[in-house]
Amino acid sequence: MTESIQKKLERVRPPRVKLTYEVHTGGATEMKELPFLVGVLADLSGKPEKPLPKLKERKFVEVDRDNFNDVLASAAPRLAFQVDNKLQPDGGKLNVLLNFDDMGDFEPVQVLNQVPALARLFEARQKLSDLLAKLDGNDELSGLLNDVISNTEQQDELKKLLGPTETAMAPVSTEEPPAA
Repeated sequence: MTESIQKKLERVRPPRVKLTYEVHTGGATEMKELPFLVGVLADLSGKPEKPLPKLKERKFVEVDRDNFNDVLASAAPRLAFQVDNKLQPDGGKLNVLLNFDDMGDFEPVQVLNQVPALARLFEARQKLSDLLAKLDGNDELSGLLNDVISNTEQQDELKKLLGPTETAMAPVSTEEPPAA
């Protein structure tokens, strides 16, 4: 006879909670183990794009460490809101729309990359960091950059040569976030 899945899982991942009770049958006492099941009913999707099914149509989903990202992706958590814009001097509001498909999307850099204005600033920061890394130990390049920075005529010449470029601080939309 094949072993049940509970017995296999018990060997692989021993349960953290064990509920047992004593059964008195005849004159003998026997220990019986009860399964420990937890059910959670919650709207974990935040502001979903599509309406959720009715409560009676929803099914329990078994969650474990192996399928957590799949369950998270199927719940499709989404946040849409506005925050005060601290990036520009005139202030205003900044639209934020965050989608989470797996646990990695909760990391600060991933959240930052979902907000276009912040992503541009982060990209500029990365480029400056790369430039500093190239300058480390390269005296010739360091001297050349110092000459360019101190010479405003060369700066104007470079600006004309490069033409109009988009700055990292492009205007930020002040529209309402998408309706939930």
